[in-house]
Amino acid sequence: MSDQKRPNFLFIITDQHRADHLGCSGHPVLKTPHIDSIADRGVRFNRFYVSNPVCMPNRSTLMTGRMPSLHGVRHNGIPLSLQANTFVDLMRAEGYRTALMGKSHLQNMTDGPTVMERRIPERTDEYSEALKPYPTDEGAYDQERPWSWKKNDFTVDTPFYGFEDVRLCTMHGDMVGGEYLHWLRDKGADADTLVGKKNSLPHDYIAPQAWRTSVPEELYPTRYIEEQTLSWLDQRAETDEDDPFFLMVSFPDPHHPFTPPGKYWDMYDPADMPLPASFGRIGNRPPPTVAWAYDNRVEGKMDRGQGQFLFVVNEREVREAMALTCGMISMIDDAVGSILAKLEQQGQLDNTVIVFTADHGDFLGDHRLMLKGQIHYQGLIRVPFLVADPAAGQKGAETDALCGTLDIAQTILDRAGITPYNGIQGRSLMPEVETLADHGTGDILVEDDQQRTVLGFSGPFRVHTLVTDRWRMSIYNEAEVGELYDLENDPDEMENLWDDAEHQDVKLKLLDTFARRRINLVDRSPFPTAIA
Repeated sequence: MSDQKRPNFLFIITDQHRADHLGCSGHPVLKTPHIDSIADRGVRFNRFYVSNPVCMPNRSTLMTGRMPSLHGVRHNGIPLSLQANTFVDLMRAEGYRTALMGKSHLQNMTDGPTVMERRIPERTDEYSEALKPYPTDEGAYDQERPWSWKKNDFTVDTPFYGFEDVRLCTMHGDMVGGEYLHWLRDKGADADTLVGKKNSLPHDYIAPQAWRTSVPEELYPTRYIEEQTLSWLDQRAETDEDDPFFLMVSFPDPHHPFTPPGKYWDMYDPADMPLPASFGRIGNRPPPTVAWAYDNRVEGKMDRGQGQFLFVVNEREVREAMALTCGMISMIDDAVGSILAKLEQQGQLDNTVIVFTADHGDFLGDHRLMLKGQIHYQGLIRVPFLVADPAAGQKGAETDALCGTLDIAQTILDRAGITPYNGIQGRSLMPEVETLADHGTGDILVEDDQQRTVLGFSGPFRVHTLVTDRWRMSIYNEAEVGELYDLENDPDEMENLWDDAEHQDVKLKLLDTFARRRINLVDRSPFPTAIA
C-alpha cells in the first residue's frame, strides 16, 4: 500500500428505520452495541432528514445528490435513469473498487402495474414522454424484477449505477428475492416451503403483516448480506488489492413484513415497548389527511394486510410491531459487528470511513399510525446518520446541524477528494464531521409525490415540507389547508398552527423561506455552452 492512502468507505443503510430506534439515540429497550460503536468512533447527526419519505426517490437522491424533482424518481415505480450520474460512478472512475451487498431499489422490483390514471391520451411511440427514450439494451430496467431472477443463471449487468460488484436483494422481510434466492437454493433450501406467511410457524401475534418465519437465522436475508460482505472483504484481502474501496451494505430490514427469525422473534417483549407520546391523539386542528386515515379505520376501508401504505393500529398491534422491529434491528446490529470485526482483523478499520443511515422512517405508532404515507411526522422523515472518520478526531460527538440525504453524495466525494459533477446538490458535511461546525442553510426541504389517490384527495397529489431549527411546515398542492408545528414547544406535533391567528407572521416567513429554497434547488445542469 502507498504511504498516503485514500480512505476506504463502508456505507451501511437500513430500510424504514426511525432515527430514535438505536441504543445511541436513546431507545430505552433496544440494544445496538455495534452500531453504537460507530457513533462512539465519530459523530451522530441528530437532525438528519430524508429528501423523500419512501424508498426509490430517496435512494435515488442518495446516489445522485439531486432532489427527486430533478433526477425524476418522484415516487416509487419510476426507475432511476441509466443516464443519471451517481457519486459511485465517480468513485469507480477515480480508482475505487465499488460493491453493493443487498438492497438497491433504484429500479422497480414488483410486477404490479401503475395505479396512476392518465389525464391525457396514452401514446405508445417515442413521443409518449417529454424526453425521448434513452436507447438501452432490452431489460436494462428489469434488473430487480422478479421475472428476471427466476432464471437460475441471471446476474446484474455491471457496472450497476457505478457498482462493479453486486449481490442484489429485492423486497423485504423473509420475502426477499434477487440473488438471495439463488444463494438459498445453493444452500439446499426450498424457498417455496420456507418463506412467506403461508409457511409461517405458529405464533399469537396479531400485528398486521407480522408472522413468525420458517426461515432459520442462518438462512435469513440479513445473514446472507452479512456473509456476502465478509466474503467480498476476504476475497479483496486475498488478492492484496491496492485500490481503496466503497462498499455499500444495504439491509432490507427492519421494513415490514415484521419477520425476525429464530431468537430475534421474541428477543424483545411487546409489553416493554414504550408507546409514543402522541399515541391515540391526533391533536388540535389535525390535517384532513390524518382525519381521513381515522375515518377509514372506522369504516373498514383501509388495507392493513399487505402493501406499503399507512394504517391505524391499536395498542397491542403497535407494541408487537415495535418489538419485532427491534428484533430485526438487533439482527442487523449483530451483522454490523461481524463486518466491523473483519475490518479490524484485516487492519482496515483505521483507514475506513464508516457511515450508517436509513432510507426513511416509520410512523411506528405516532398518532396511532403505522408504516409510511404523505404525512410528514418526524418519525417518518428523520433517520439515523452516523459518521466515523478515523482522520477526523471526533469521538462520541453529536451535532444538531440540519442536513439530510441530499448531502451524502457531496460528503463522500469531498472526503475521497473527488471533484463532483455539475448539477449535484446538497453540501459536504465534512465540516461537521471534523469540527462539529454547522455550515448549513438552517432549513431542509422534503418532496413527496404520490401516484395513488389516497388520504381523501381527488387524485395523485404532492406535499412538500420545510423543516427549520424550530418549525415544520407542510404544503399540499390540492388542499387549502397545510400544517405548521412548533417543534421546540410541541415536539410530538400535536398542535397544528396553520390557521392560528397568532402564528400568521411565522407562516409568512416560512413561506418566504420555502419559496427561496425552491428557487435554489432549480437545476443547474446542463452547464451553458455559450452566452446565447
